Amino acid sequence: MMRRYLLALAPLLLAAGPVLAQDKMIPRQYAVLQGLDKITARISTFEAPIEEQVTFGSLDILVHTCRETPPEEPPESAAFLEVIDKRPDGPEVEIFSGWMFASSPAVSAMEHPVYDVWVVACSDESRQAESEAPAAEGQPESGQQAEQ
Repeated sequence: MMRRYLLALAPLLLAAGPVLAQDKMIPRQYAVLQGLDKITARISTFEAPIEEQVTFGSLDILVHTCRETPPEEPPESAAFLEVIDKRPDGPEVEIFSGWMFASSPAVSAMEHPVYDVWVVACSDESRQAESEAPAAEGQPESGQQAEQ
């Protein structure tokens, strides 16, 4: 009888695990993203500061928050993004708004015919500041466009 109750509660406890883990996640200042141009087959890695718009192709990307688990937990990075497609021949269209997870990009994927964007990591330090050099191609500063 007790075994039945435990088996019935197991899925609920497993589902509550991620919700409880969100409280332990650490907010970071930058989201490290990768973008794929499906036409040229080029992948670009770039940073997006929190609440600053970056551009990848015709996409404007705004990261509202980026969080990662503490070192003692299994590694995971998650970011809440808004992605708007700015087409020269038409109106702006919001194509994605939601959470993306670095460990499972297919769980919450952005649908676009030309571009794919996904979260790689969260960081408190800019890689561009570490190099003390101007932004390399494919790594735009906020408000700049990534190489296609």
